Amino acid sequence: MEATQAAVHGYTANKDAYLRRLKRIEGQVRGIARMVDEDKYCIDILTQVAAVTKALHAVSLGLVEEHIGHCVVGAAAEPDAGLRAEAIDAKVKEASEAIGRLLR
Repeated sequence: MEATQAAVHGYTANKDAYLRRLKRIEGQVRGIARMVDEDKYCIDILTQVAAVTKALHAVSLGLVEEHIGHCVVGAAAEPDAGLRAEAIDAKVKEASEAIGRLLR
């Protein structure tokens, strides 16, 4: 791949939507820091932390879905039958490990 050519990942088609969601989450986190700085009620802060956590989980699940739909399916399309099973196994393992990290 050329240095000037951008990589195409499963999320590439939805990159702008992911960036918007992450910027919104970033704003929420800044708001939580402001709440702590202003000594707001702990339960109100925890409510906002839960909202951010849920939003991050939604982004994570979307990325896992994109990985499976693009990367795993792409590995299944490997024309070399000898490499296909290995490529599928590698991509499924990546997805499983990512899911495991999300569940910890």
